[in-house]
Amino acid sequence: MTTTSTPVFLIHALPAEALADVRERGIDAFGVPAERITATGGEPARCCLRDAAPGEEMLLFGYEPPLPAVSPYREVGAVFAHAEPCAGPGDVTRYPADWHGRAQVLRAYDAHGRIHDATTVHDGRDPERAIAEILATPGVVRIHSRNVAWGCYMFAVSAAVAGTNSAAASAVG
Repeated sequence: MTTTSTPVFLIHALPAEALADVRERGIDAFGVPAERITATGGEPARCCLRDAAPGEEMLLFGYEPPLPAVSPYREVGAVFAHAEPCAGPGDVTRYPADWHGRAQVLRAYDAHGRIHDATTVHDGRDPERAIAEILATPGVVRIHSRNVAWGCYMFAVSAAVAGTNSAAASAVG
């Protein structure tokens, strides 16, 4: 007998529509030109949730991650993504493999788009547990994972909904 566990959360890479727009127009949503760079290796690609390999063509551009509601807490920050469409993230029910072991800020948000007190820093050793605990906190509806040193947005996390298709979830911002 095989058992399948229900995912606790879904990881959301950058939305496909936002990436297509930046790739096509060469500018971000704020009218700032995207920078084309060649990866030296290790750049966190927000399109597929892995580190870039040396030599991969990347875009660096400003991105405003979505919040549950219009809020004064919205922010714009620089993100890396592949210059050309890629396969996207693999399993969006698991923490990105390349990023295990990295300390991250897990910034929790409530339904009003305000930062929730459940916000914390995890040390990178068990991010799945840290995420599950935050999502279990009353009032938390979304999490943004961010780099500790620079505060850069990495990805969003939401609670898994029964019957959610993982491919569809990765397309959600």
